[in-house]
Amino acid sequence: MANVPEAYYQFIMHYAPYFYVIATAMAQDPPAGQKNVTLTDSSKFQVGYPVEIKDDAHAEWNQVASINGNILTMENNLQHTYYVNKNGRVEGPDPAYGRGAFPAAFAIDFLYEAYSDKQFESRKTEILNKIVELADFILTQQCTINTKKAYGGFKNSEAGTEYWSIDAGRCIPPLLKAYKLTANATYLDRAKLAGATFLYNMQHEPEALGVHDKYYGGFARYVDINDNWSQPMNAEDLYDFIGLKMLCDYDPDNKSIYETMMADAAAFLREGFEQLYFWFDPKPFGDGKWHRVGINETEVYDDPISFALLGLYTYEGWSLTCQRVYNFIQTIRASAQYPAYHPAICWTGYIDVVTRFPACPYYDAVTSGILWNIRAAHDKPSLAFSMQIIEKYQEQFMYWGPKFEDYSPITEQKAMANVSWLALLFLNYEEPVTPFTRILKSKGENVLLYPIRAAVDKVTYSEPLDIKAIVSPTRVEEIFIEPGYMVNDYITVYTFAPLRQHDKIRRKGEDYEVLGVQAFDFAGETAYFNANCRRLIGG
Repeated sequence: MANVPEAYYQFIMHYAPYFYVIATAMAQDPPAGQKNVTLTDSSKFQVGYPVEIKDDAHAEWNQVASINGNILTMENNLQHTYYVNKNGRVEGPDPAYGRGAFPAAFAIDFLYEAYSDKQFESRKTEILNKIVELADFILTQQCTINTKKAYGGFKNSEAGTEYWSIDAGRCIPPLLKAYKLTANATYLDRAKLAGATFLYNMQHEPEALGVHDKYYGGFARYVDINDNWSQPMNAEDLYDFIGLKMLCDYDPDNKSIYETMMADAAAFLREGFEQLYFWFDPKPFGDGKWHRVGINETEVYDDPISFALLGLYTYEGWSLTCQRVYNFIQTIRASAQYPAYHPAICWTGYIDVVTRFPACPYYDAVTSGILWNIRAAHDKPSLAFSMQIIEKYQEQFMYWGPKFEDYSPITEQKAMANVSWLALLFLNYEEPVTPFTRILKSKGENVLLYPIRAAVDKVTYSEPLDIKAIVSPTRVEEIFIEPGYMVNDYITVYTFAPLRQHDKIRRKGEDYEVLGVQAFDFAGETAYFNANCRRLIGG
C-alpha cells in the first residue's frame, strides 16, 4: 500500500474546484508574525483566494484578505519567515481558468474513496464537508432551465456557456457518490437529470433537429446556452458509460433507457475508437468522416483516449477493443527525437498513431491515474514502475505536463485533474504480487537502473532507480560478441521493471548498457522482462 502524499490531499482540500494553480515569486522576505507578502506581480490573485505560502524550507496555507499594489494581506499571521533567495513564492488559483464542474467532480471521486480509507480515518468529517461543498458547487453549474437544449447539462467552466456531453459524464458519478454518503435526494435527482434528460437529448435531439443527418448513437459534443450545437461526436464520451452504468442501479425505473443509450453509443463509437480517431463529424454540416488532430490528422491527445478506454472498460471489461487500444498506445516507444519517453510511466500528451512515436516532449501525467485500475488488472509491471517514478517525483507530477527528460513542467500549472487522479492511484496502489515477483523478492539482487535521458551529442541518464533483478552470465550462443569485447562482458538480467534499449544497469559497481529487451507474457499479461546487457567501457 502507498499513502496519499499530504501535499496532494491538502491541494485538493484547499483548491478544488479550481482548474489550475500557479506560483508567483516574492519580491521581499515576509517575516513571521504579520500578514503582508510582497510579490513581483499580484495581478494573478483575488480577494478570497486560498493560497500556499512557501519557500524551500517552509510552507503554510492562508487566504487573501486584501490586495494593495503588489502586497497581499493574508487573513492570518504568517507562521514562518520566507526568503526570496530560498525560492519564496505564493501559489494560488489561476484566474485565467477559474473554477469548474469537472475539477470538482474529479476531486469528489478521490475524496469519496478517501472517506472510507484508514489513512484518513481521523479526517472523515472534513472530507464529508468538502464533498458536500463541491457537490453543491456542481449543482450551481447545471442548467436548470427546462426550455433550453442544455437542460440538465453542466457548464464547461464557471464563466462558460457550453454544456459538453463529457462533462455530464464526469459529473454524474460524484453526484451519486455524494448522494450515497449524505442521502440528499437533490444529488440523485440532478444526476438522473444529467443522464436521462441531458445525455439522452445529446444523443437523440441532433437527428430530430437536423443537426445530424441521421441517428448515429454518439453524443453531440456540446450545446451552448443559446441552443447552438457543436455537432461532432467524440469517442471520449465512452467515459460517460461510468455514470450511465451507475444510474442503472440508482435509477432502476430508467435502467432500460440507460442500457440502450450505452449499447447504441458503443456500437457507433467503437469503430472510430479502435482506429484511434477522436471525433466523427456528421453530415449535413460535417463531412461524415472520423478525424484526429495535427496537420495531417495523425495525432491524438492521450487523456481523451485514456478516459474513453476507462469508460469502455468499466462497461464491458477487458474486451478486444480495450486490449487493442491499450496495447497499441502502450507499445509506442521512445524515438530518436524523444529518447527519454517511457510509456510505462504514463502516456505522452500528443501521440502520432501513424508513425507510432511521441509527438511532444512531455507526459500528460493524469494518464497514470486514469489507467491505474486497468494496469492493476492487466499490466502490473507498468503500474509498479509508474508508481515508483511518481512517488519519487511527487511534486513534479502535480503539474499537468512533466517533461520526459527530467520531469520539470512544460507549463508552470499544477492541475486539479492530475492531483485528483494520481491521488486515486496512491490510495488504491498495492504492490503487485506474482510468481515472478516472489522469486525476485527471495532470490533477486539489488541493482540500479539509470533510464536513458538523451542521446544527441552524448548519452545521459536520469537519476537511478532501485530495482530487483535476477542476473546470470550470458551464454555465447545467445549473443553476437562485438569486436573488443569478451563473453564475460555480457550479462542477462530478468526484471519486473520494464527496461528499454540503451538504459544503463549498475551491478556491483559495474555499468552495463541494455542492448535488447524481450517481454515474456503469460495468460495475456507481461510476467517479466529479459534483457541482454553489455559492459560499458568507461561507463
